[in-house]
Amino acid sequence: MSAAAIRPEERLAVAIARLVLDPEAPPARHVAIGAASPIPAAACFLVRALGHPLRVSLQQRRTANPFSEGSRELFDLAGQGRIDLFFLGGGQIDGQANINLIGTGEWPGREARFPGSFGSALMYFLTPRTILFREEHSPRVLVPRVDLVSAPGVSPPGVYRRGTAQALVTGRCVFRFHPGRARFSLLSLHPGETVESVRAATGFDFDIPAHVPPTPEPTEQELALLRGPVREAMLEPYPEFCARVFDRKSAA
Repeated sequence: MSAAAIRPEERLAVAIARLVLDPEAPPARHVAIGAASPIPAAACFLVRALGHPLRVSLQQRRTANPFSEGSRELFDLAGQGRIDLFFLGGGQIDGQANINLIGTGEWPGREARFPGSFGSALMYFLTPRTILFREEHSPRVLVPRVDLVSAPGVSPPGVYRRGTAQALVTGRCVFRFHPGRARFSLLSLHPGETVESVRAATGFDFDIPAHVPPTPEPTEQELALLRGPVREAMLEPYPEFCARVFDRKSAA
C-alpha cells in the first residue's frame, strides 16, 4: 500500500490523533475506547507511536486493559477524574451534540433499534473531553434533533458536568463543538468535499468560517506508523479491521 493509496480509515485516524494532541484542549493522559471503535483506537495508538505518553484502555477487551472487572472499573476511574478522553458515536447525533444510541420512533425505538446507551451518559458527563465519531455522514444520522437522548451534549446551569464534546469527526469533515453556544462549526473538509456538499448531507445547522481548510493529509511518518507498529498493536483486539484496512490477518 503506497502513500498515494491512503485509505479513508487512515485519514480519519490521523484527523482524530491531531484532535487528541490539540494544544488548546486539556491534556489527554488516559484515553478509554469502546470495543467497536477501531478508528479512534488506531488514532490513539498512533499518538503513542509518535512518542507521546498516553495510556490507552480498550473497553471490553480483557487483553487490552488492566481491569479485572471490565467496564465497572472504567466507570469508577471516570468518576474519580482519571479518564481524560472518551469517544462516543450514535445512531443519531444532532447539532447540540446530543447522541441517540437507543433507537428511532416512539419509545423505546420501535422504528429502528440501536445497540443501547450503556455508560454513554456517565462518560459524557464525567470525562473532560469527548470526541464524537461517526463514519456515515448523512441526514439520517446527523439530524436536527435526536429522537431519544441517550447522552446530552450540554446541561442546564447547576448540573454538575466535568466536560463536553470537543469535536465531531465524520467521513466528510471535522466539526468543532462550542459548548457555550451548544453549536458546531465546520473545522475542515475531507478530500472531495465542499461546504455545500457537507451542508446538503447534514440535518442540523452549523457555523461556517470565512475559510474552511482541507483536512490535512497523513504524513509519510504517520502512514508508516499506522501500517507498522499501530497495525501490530491492533491486530489482536481488532482483527477484522486490520484485515480490511491494513491487509494484515492474525496468525490465529
